[in-house]
Amino acid sequence: MKFQGTQKVVAGFIAGALITGGIATAATSNTGTVQACVDTRTQAMYLSVNGTCSKTRTLVDLGSGTGIDAKSVAAAVTPTVVSISVKTRTGGGTGSGSIYKTSATESFIITNNHVIEEAVTSGTIEVELLNGDVLAATIVGRDIAYDIAVLKVKTGNLPVIKVGDSAKVSVGDPVIAIGSPLGLASTVTSGIVSALNRPVITGSDGSESYVNAIQTDAAINPGNSGGALVDTAGKLIGVNSAIATLSSGGASGSIGLGFSIPINEAKRVIEEIIATGKSTRPVLGVSFDTAYTGIGAKIIKLTPGEGAEKAGIPAGSVITKIEGFKITDYVSAIVRIRAAIPGSTITLIVDLPNNGGLKTFKVTLGQAASN
Repeated sequence: MKFQGTQKVVAGFIAGALITGGIATAATSNTGTVQACVDTRTQAMYLSVNGTCSKTRTLVDLGSGTGIDAKSVAAAVTPTVVSISVKTRTGGGTGSGSIYKTSATESFIITNNHVIEEAVTSGTIEVELLNGDVLAATIVGRDIAYDIAVLKVKTGNLPVIKVGDSAKVSVGDPVIAIGSPLGLASTVTSGIVSALNRPVITGSDGSESYVNAIQTDAAINPGNSGGALVDTAGKLIGVNSAIATLSSGGASGSIGLGFSIPINEAKRVIEEIIATGKSTRPVLGVSFDTAYTGIGAKIIKLTPGEGAEKAGIPAGSVITKIEGFKITDYVSAIVRIRAAIPGSTITLIVDLPNNGGLKTFKVTLGQAASN
């Protein structure tokens, strides 16, 4: 596995699927400070859904200070993280997910597309809560390009995970990963953010996901896919998606190189799927030369009427920077483009063909239905 630019990593903690389906609005917000209720008699800790506690429990805020209180964060967050079981005629597997939104009658759970992909055409999906309840789940929608899927269960008023801000994450920040590795529900591991903006490809040819990943050394193993990466306040900053492996073929355990989809990038896709059953992706309007061996992403073709052509970028140009980030190859270019919002304007620096030198372009991205 090379560490210059792009990493092709194992993403098959399990595989996943799609059914575009029912839409509903959820009433419960999932932002703000993580709060918990401590039982005055047993000292057991429970997540506070609405910021209040009963008379026999005391309300506390989590995440204060510079370190991480793994015990307190785990006690508050594990009720919002579920185990996912997929069964098909040819087999199945397990993964993880987080309860993202809930109402009085239904709840939405986020996970990786590859976790539920095998159940697209047939099979069943079940979600197991922390208390052992097992619920039938249906797929609201999925996005292969971002490796995100949303499930729905017909049970309301479930505890939802608090959503953080992945843009505020720094290298060295302590984090906790929560999921169900090898089917072991509510497993908690801790570590730090090892790197940011790591270009990672997951999936098979023709259905790749390009992830602008948060890298962590918190132990992530097969079955953790779709689970939560949270900060010191117990807020979701990433969706655990992949691990690097030293073996060629076959699954292996954690070697301290785990990758998580930043929640700021995933959130747009998640909200679109919940609202419409589908999602969109930004479009630059170029085709890259995947055989190019130089540094940067070489454009071999422009899409008529799209942003790159409108901005005047000629074919044969090599993109060297996007929004200030160095571009080492076409994968890192795709990752940076997909990290943007459709319709937004981004800044590119390109090396023009025929020794034309470097030039800066402002490009307004288009929009397309994601796969």
